[in-house]
Amino acid sequence: MDAPTQPRRRDVVVTDRNLALELVRVTEAAAVAASRWIGLGKKNEADGAAVEAMRKAFDTIEIDGLVVIGEGEMDEAPMLYIGEKVGKGGPAMDIAVDPLEGTTLTAKGGPNALATIALAERGNFLHAPDIYMEKIAVGGGLPEGVVDLDAPVASNLKNLAKAKKCDVSDLVACILDRDRHKDLVAKVREAGARIMLISDGDVAGVIATTMPDSLVDIYLGSGGAPEGVLSAAALRCVGGQMQGKLLYESPDQIERVRQMGHADPNRVFTCEEMAKGDVMFAATGVTSGAMLRGVKRFGAGAVTHSVVMRSKSGTVRYVEAHHNFEQKTWAPT
Repeated sequence: MDAPTQPRRRDVVVTDRNLALELVRVTEAAAVAASRWIGLGKKNEADGAAVEAMRKAFDTIEIDGLVVIGEGEMDEAPMLYIGEKVGKGGPAMDIAVDPLEGTTLTAKGGPNALATIALAERGNFLHAPDIYMEKIAVGGGLPEGVVDLDAPVASNLKNLAKAKKCDVSDLVACILDRDRHKDLVAKVREAGARIMLISDGDVAGVIATTMPDSLVDIYLGSGGAPEGVLSAAALRCVGGQMQGKLLYESPDQIERVRQMGHADPNRVFTCEEMAKGDVMFAATGVTSGAMLRGVKRFGAGAVTHSVVMRSKSGTVRYVEAHHNFEQKTWAPT
């Protein structure tokens, strides 16, 4: 008589839980490495340090990872390029990374710089080119379809205020401070809502819609398409809503998107279409902001503050870690 087969599901759940916490170690490594460059005015050096540390940390993770959102094409980035394999072997996973979201923020010592990563089973992340994406996002606990990317700004604000049982004047919209958003800013103010302009970091801006303490109700405007996928992954974990549409500056970009498998270049992608399946998201603060505290360095170590989320369980965990550089394989110089 054969021995009874042990339930596989329990093994998978335990592995998944361990993997979610392993992701935090990857973002911690990137954040600590980048923190060495806070306020020094050297954004490229900060970004390079984060990329190198994150890539090295991936070697300890038991996954067969494929970078689908990364630092650019293979000929543009030495590490964490699109198509690069990472991990030491295991389940096949798609990886979306931004080792330092907010390079300029870090260089200037500004708030809300993050090291971020998202993970899903192979084939579940939108392959987004490094072009602009128009975005609209709100947090969880709202009626489905409360906002629509193709609807007028005033209508979206009115519907959101109704869903939140408040006046439009109570709403705060987060928008990147860019010349291209002048008309958008004017329309939001004309509708009666308030605005929080941010200099960089639209992943943090989108995630802020999910956090009551951030005072942000809605994210509007265009930013990087890769950052849009990372933002969608985070929102999937907390029941938020997001829509995105790729924006083009040349016919070559349209053709490239078609070659990537998107038949309709003007399609509006939902949060679920950008990040499908069981999604995990992790971020570690590099500089302090509304969501996370930044890295606090001391003689032989540092303290980090991170968040890890998972869509399957809806769990959000905050992790404060105390690092001893003498015992870290990724200890920064």
